[in-house]
Amino acid sequence: MERIEKLINPHILSLQAYSSARSESNLKEGIFLDANENPFGNFNRYPDGNQNELKNILSKQLNISKSNLFLGNGSDEAIDLLIRIFCNQKEDKIGIFSPTYGMYQVSAAINNVDIEEYYLNENFEILEETLKEIISNKNLKILFICSPNNPTGNCIKESKIDFLLENFKGIVVVDEAYIDFSSKDSFVKKVEKFQNLVVLQTLSKSWGMAGLRIGLAVSNPLIISFLNKIKPPYNISLESQKKAIEILKNKKVFEKNINKILNQKEELKKELSGLSFVEKIFPSEANFLLIKCKNSEKIYQELIENKIIIRNRNSQIKDCLRISIGTKQENKILIQKLKEIDEKGIVY
Repeated sequence: MERIEKLINPHILSLQAYSSARSESNLKEGIFLDANENPFGNFNRYPDGNQNELKNILSKQLNISKSNLFLGNGSDEAIDLLIRIFCNQKEDKIGIFSPTYGMYQVSAAINNVDIEEYYLNENFEILEETLKEIISNKNLKILFICSPNNPTGNCIKESKIDFLLENFKGIVVVDEAYIDFSSKDSFVKKVEKFQNLVVLQTLSKSWGMAGLRIGLAVSNPLIISFLNKIKPPYNISLESQKKAIEILKNKKVFEKNINKILNQKEELKKELSGLSFVEKIFPSEANFLLIKCKNSEKIYQELIENKIIIRNRNSQIKDCLRISIGTKQENKILIQKLKEIDEKGIVY
């Protein structure tokens, strides 16, 4: 782990983490007079800052040790903390592969860290020459690779990520927010092999817990220990932990909903392909479709006026819209409205 320690900012290495009396005592029951809480109420006690019960369930599902698992207030918290741990302001850079998830850039900007932007090819894949450029860039500390990628929906080739893990001197973060919708294997299985690998997942997408705000980082125990060291002491609420435990125990509902979404995705693809203004439907390993359209801005506005919200990605990928897979009824209403737009010739 010496290689990883050299990448960590010196002030983070020497940081003394906040410690509560309750976590130090390791007591779950008793008379709690340590944290200046109100003794009355249903939500008067602080939650478990280590999220032990929730971690027990997730570590079994992911087949990893709890020491390899960090839980954050959404994956966005882990993204922010990783930049704080490894990047110095105006000295180090993060690398991203555009078009991709926007929070990497936002978190870097908040932390005053510069960005090296590498562009994917027409198939939304990393270029060979980009790999060489990355290896020679001494200012890069973290690479963020979204796979399946948002907003494109495709998985980045495993061989290219492996090459970066083997040759890049910094940290490689593989963001797998949509992995449960994909036919590809998770990089979680490679955490023990590569010291510089961090895998991000979330309970927001496939598990349907976006409102609870729980994200996961899986890595070696050293990186996980520093994520835990600098996070706020009670970053996930008591109710979020309780509800997540309840939902995670029902794997059958999870699997049923995944199948429904994947089936609806295929149905939506068929319907979209019959519209004259749809020029291309990109391959997707996620719970959304990216489509290229004639006059995408007009289509987007027409849908907004009919209270149907999709994502306008024209600023990232010319003439493209991203559509999340909804329920059967929601998808039906969407297609019906798109057919009306098509028949009226509004986009021409």
